[in-house]
Amino acid sequence: MENEFDVVIIGGGISGCASFYVLSEYSSIKKVAIVEKCDQLAKISTNAKANSQTIHDGSIETNYTVEKAKKVKLSAFKVRRYAMNKNLQNKIIFENQKMAIGVGDEECAFMRKRHENFKEVFPDLEFFDKKIIKEIEPNIILGTNGGDRLENVEGSGFRKDWSAMNWELLAENFVSEAKKINPEGEVFLNFRVKKIEQHAGGYTLISDRSDKIHAKFVLVDAGSYSLPLAQSMGYGLDLGCLPVAGSFYFVPDLLRGKVYTVQNPKLPFAALHGDPDVVIKGKSRIGPTALTMPKLERNKHLFGGISMELLKMDLNKEVFKISCDLLSDKEIRDYVFRNIVFELPYIGKRKFLKDARKIIPSLKLEDLEYAEGFGEVRPQVLDRTKKKLELGEKKISTNKGITFNMTPSPGATSCLQNALVDVQEITTYLGANFDLERFYQDLSPEELNH
Repeated sequence: MENEFDVVIIGGGISGCASFYVLSEYSSIKKVAIVEKCDQLAKISTNAKANSQTIHDGSIETNYTVEKAKKVKLSAFKVRRYAMNKNLQNKIIFENQKMAIGVGDEECAFMRKRHENFKEVFPDLEFFDKKIIKEIEPNIILGTNGGDRLENVEGSGFRKDWSAMNWELLAENFVSEAKKINPEGEVFLNFRVKKIEQHAGGYTLISDRSDKIHAKFVLVDAGSYSLPLAQSMGYGLDLGCLPVAGSFYFVPDLLRGKVYTVQNPKLPFAALHGDPDVVIKGKSRIGPTALTMPKLERNKHLFGGISMELLKMDLNKEVFKISCDLLSDKEIRDYVFRNIVFELPYIGKRKFLKDARKIIPSLKLEDLEYAEGFGEVRPQVLDRTKKKLELGEKKISTNKGITFNMTPSPGATSCLQNALVDVQEITTYLGANFDLERFYQDLSPEELNH
């Protein structure tokens, strides 16, 4: 049969490309393919413009617990070690200073306590008082009048850390390295999966142009599109989707490293942070905003790309109740409306300036430039049974040779860890070999030792 594979991965973003690499490098499976709806790999959420280019290891993400940081750190070190092993320093992975800051007495007290707790996970984590921050990130302390800002500011972080990643280039590197190892691996571009049909011995993927690819196992790493594909096959019907689009503003080169702020625990979205852009030199990005929209993918036109698949998933009383429950909280409601205002012409930039000054108090209106074309949709999963928002990643394992992954941030950081889990499932299902020991030797020797 033409175009017949042992494994087909739907989605050519960082998650799908990582699984393609791990299958090729560490398993005995040779007939592997990726299908991607775009004309290039990594053009949606993994695109360098679509994310903050950060390796989230838990050290400065203030919404992480110590236990979550322990797990995420191991995931982060896998992608970091891969990049080091392949000599990708200053090409794909970049060294930055990074810190999380608290502004004002309450947040500073939180940062001091957090720092002590997280030293267990990150022994080299350094505490920064206002004087040290002024020395290493002067624009955080510089006030509007030319003197120091009045509030106390304290932080926790690293003066040097391999913390920035061009995920787009990393995804491409995964595929090029995989094809060196396994020339039988194939990539099909411009293949938008319209339908997946189950049959004896596997599945047939049918594109919107009626092209067909056959697989014994299908791994769906299609970002926002994973859940609609699952529901088209009768899986995940108890779930809904809350698509949240993030936008960014450019500022001049005012930050020397990554600067994160304290997360409001009530808000399921990332707190404002500043990141020197690894692609556009001499610019820092401040963001993201968080705007819910009826789209599975960002589109340059306001009403372009409205998703009928999403409306089909979410037009029900359970999703309506979850949304009402979220908006019943004043802090969440104010946050949602403020982020809507951020997107408006003229007034949005002025409103955003007030928030951005938490990081850079001396910022002027003319310093802000809306980052047109930057940011992408992150699908947040809604549990219709529990009637609540489910934070983090979600997996639907059918035990029938098809698995669906929904991986919002920090899905890129966890790409090799997620690939490890998926490839173990795939090789077990197909009766193939997987060299787990060599995987750990190459990418996580500390786990092998334990």
